[in-house]
Amino acid sequence: MTKAASRPRYARLLSALPAVVPFVPPEALERRIGRTLKVRIGANESAFGPSPKAIAAMQAASARVNWYCDPEGFVLREAIARRHNVARDNVVLGAGIDDLLGLLVRSFVDPGDRVAMSLGAYPTFAFHVNGFGGKLVNTPYVADRNDPEALGTLARRRRARLVYLSNPDNPTGSWIAGADVLRLIERLPEGCILVLDEAYADFAPADALPAIDAEDPRVIRLRTFSKAHGMAGARIGYAVAPQETVRAFDKIRHHFGVNRVAQEGAYASLGDPDFIAGVVRAVETGRGDYQRLASDLGLNTLPSATNFVAVDLGSTERATSAMKRLLEEEAVFVRMPGVAPLNRCIRVTVGTPPERADFAEAFRRVVAGL
Repeated sequence: MTKAASRPRYARLLSALPAVVPFVPPEALERRIGRTLKVRIGANESAFGPSPKAIAAMQAASARVNWYCDPEGFVLREAIARRHNVARDNVVLGAGIDDLLGLLVRSFVDPGDRVAMSLGAYPTFAFHVNGFGGKLVNTPYVADRNDPEALGTLARRRRARLVYLSNPDNPTGSWIAGADVLRLIERLPEGCILVLDEAYADFAPADALPAIDAEDPRVIRLRTFSKAHGMAGARIGYAVAPQETVRAFDKIRHHFGVNRVAQEGAYASLGDPDFIAGVVRAVETGRGDYQRLASDLGLNTLPSATNFVAVDLGSTERATSAMKRLLEEEAVFVRMPGVAPLNRCIRVTVGTPPERADFAEAFRRVVAGL
């Protein structure tokens, strides 16, 4: 008779966490409903794809995928630094903003340290804070927007180590003026850092993106190639931070985490600004289509400076019902915020014109049946 194998002993922190992931992927939803999605407009991926130059660069790089990437990301960091008029050593690469958020929390948050964010803001950041033992403190959205004054007050009252702000915001699409961002920075308590997530910066009004000294120790700015650049599946983003902070990240970051194909594609995409400008124009047109559709159905939309629109269904019950019918009856993938009062909305990514037409037909049927 063989001795029973002993069960592994997990770390106390891990054992205390719930079994949860920030998002249910569309592939899992397809498996659940037993059919292929007709329209995939729920994850804020770019429906317009990457630049042809990026595609060509990635195809060429795939022939050398037997080689490791440049762990320093030297060439790409040089290009990013030129774009932001900073030094190369102010730039650190990551496997998307999600990877960088984990790096930030791991670098600055000890177990029990408080971290401030709006209630219902980007859940992956909260996922990392919980996973590294931080304690989230929240302030609600006001009029469906981040309240920078309340965030600053909360950070000072609770002595937060980090404050998270996405601007433009996910999941609402709203934005705050750059002047308000600067005032928030001035109100941070000693030793606190603003994690400024600018994933949707390419779609933002110019006055939402303030000039901030890259050596300001109070701010770390995050950007991605997942949205306007259309490279979500490549997993590549970057942070602009003080050089001392970047050197500290080098102690623990995954040095081979941003693969060779992604680095080559991102570099080529930076060299195709006309393509990115075209995507931004196409998204603006699509947002207008969604706003008109909602208006035709007697619904409102939240103002958006992103590649998605939040449609207000008026109640959580109506939004949940609409979500269920869109997915299960129409095979249309959209999402909804997870926290009241934002969960009265569904969030719809701007698709191509045919995708928007298919969504409009399905959404009209669903709303008629609510």
